[in-house]
Amino acid sequence: MTRYHPLLVALHWILALMVIVGLVMGGRVLAQTANTDPAKLFSLRMHMSLGMVIGVLTLIRLGTRLFTTKPPHADIGNATLNKLGQAAHWGLYALVFGMVASGIGISLMAGLPDIVFGGSGAPLPADFSAFPPRAAHGLLATLLGLTILGHVGAALYHQFVRRDGLLSRMWFDKRSGGGNA
Repeated sequence: MTRYHPLLVALHWILALMVIVGLVMGGRVLAQTANTDPAKLFSLRMHMSLGMVIGVLTLIRLGTRLFTTKPPHADIGNATLNKLGQAAHWGLYALVFGMVASGIGISLMAGLPDIVFGGSGAPLPADFSAFPPRAAHGLLATLLGLTILGHVGAALYHQFVRRDGLLSRMWFDKRSGGGNA
């Protein structure tokens, strides 16, 4: 077997886009919008919804990964780097689940479900930093961003320096309807 299951491939690229949008939205839009700005409610609604969808799709992706056949792990010729690559993949799952969990923690502690989705009319808290999961959410966002950069860098290294065709494993083949990589 040389390619991943088509559902894994589709979820990989969908989640990659969604996670990057969520990180940018959280770090650039939400962080720079005052809690007193009425537009913050819409942004929070989108961010929270996106986070929940990411969580569900990541669970589906993890289940698919665990229960489908997959190609052997990439071999870079160095046992330590091979183990680091495998750990980074599991780290991505852990970081995404940590982001979702800390986001839920912030939401519940701040009463956001009623404020953002329930139309309670209550104002947003003055500062989300007052809630302990907020610090974890920020740290996990940074770690997730760095891990994504490392993941992309490693994929590009495999593709363009080693020229081992690694990216084709995470793309659609003709049988799955997506064309060649």
